[in-house]
Amino acid sequence: MRKRSSVLAVLAATAVLATPAAASAATGTHAAGTSGASAAKTFTFRGMTLKIPSGWKVHRERDYAVVVTGACRYPDPFLPNCKGFWVFGPKAITRVPVGGGYITYTGKRQFHPFSGVIQCPFSAEEQWYAADRRVSSGLHQVGRGHKAQYSAWANTCVTPSGKKTRSFTQREWFLPTSKILVVDVWNTPGLSTVLKNATWS
Repeated sequence: MRKRSSVLAVLAATAVLATPAAASAATGTHAAGTSGASAAKTFTFRGMTLKIPSGWKVHRERDYAVVVTGACRYPDPFLPNCKGFWVFGPKAITRVPVGGGYITYTGKRQFHPFSGVIQCPFSAEEQWYAADRRVSSGLHQVGRGHKAQYSAWANTCVTPSGKKTRSFTQREWFLPTSKILVVDVWNTPGLSTVLKNATWS
């Protein structure tokens, strides 16, 4: 596998943090009047505040965050078997390494996390085949007065021999004014609603 971006290198280096440290990275407090499975906390990123389930863990680094929503060995949804999603700021999507060069994300093509081979989200033995086929798009509300350019992209997992196995959809919400990009390859339950109910400061 070719060298990945510095984004993933930093994440791999910080993935061995103890559980208390990882938990402290999840910003915000429990919402008043909630308890148990319905408990929620807030996560604020560049003026956007999301109310997320208390079990979701937020890992911050520079101008992006990884929100882990389920089982995960390392805080990186682009590595196999780590349920979660990314939240990127403008610095993190300005020089994205793709195909030996760098591009700035515009939404015209799906977000590619790093240059080189990407493992399938479901299996380390399979590769992510990005067909760059948009299956749906439109404007989605992300809190009052903010709309995101939404795109869903079809992708496939392939074996080393080239056999196609499972397919998945990469969902992206891009706020062109705020330059915030949310990327989800796990079809995270409730994420669309969380974004719709965002508040801004």
